[in-house]
Amino acid sequence: MTQLRMKFSDEFEARFAEMLTHYPTKRSALVPTLLYAQDEVGYLSDEVILELASRLDLTELEVRNVISYYSMLTTKPRGKYVVQVCTNISCMVRGGEEILHHCSTKLGVEHKGTTPDGLFTLEEVECIGACSWAPAAQVNYDFHENLTAEKMDRVLEEYRARQRNEEI
Repeated sequence: MTQLRMKFSDEFEARFAEMLTHYPTKRSALVPTLLYAQDEVGYLSDEVILELASRLDLTELEVRNVISYYSMLTTKPRGKYVVQVCTNISCMVRGGEEILHHCSTKLGVEHKGTTPDGLFTLEEVECIGACSWAPAAQVNYDFHENLTAEKMDRVLEEYRARQRNEEI
């Protein structure tokens, strides 16, 4: 009996094929492959995990162990926009915790919570490498620096507007 394989986009398949040429073993491509799959699907479902384990000649447990190690990988659905607020030392000293609290109040969710409309997930993170521009946050792969509550409100509204424009 032939097992049905998960279907990824052509873009994912091209990236996957290209990535395998950069590593001495398939296993080495696991983390970037997980990130690409998570970007495409929204999270690492059981189906995604099994598919990638098969493609990379790994066991499901080996893949799950890697997922559990990295905080940027998740097996639970997240919002379309993942708001990661840095609270490490530079950001903390310059108001990162206040920005996190402001986002939590504004969005009505706590750390790792997703808004009821599925638009935002809020995460507190240790470092996003923007210490010189603290406090900082990242929404998906976009950085936002030198934040204040007012600037953060504008950032969140920008993403809400993007969603409204996509719905039109």
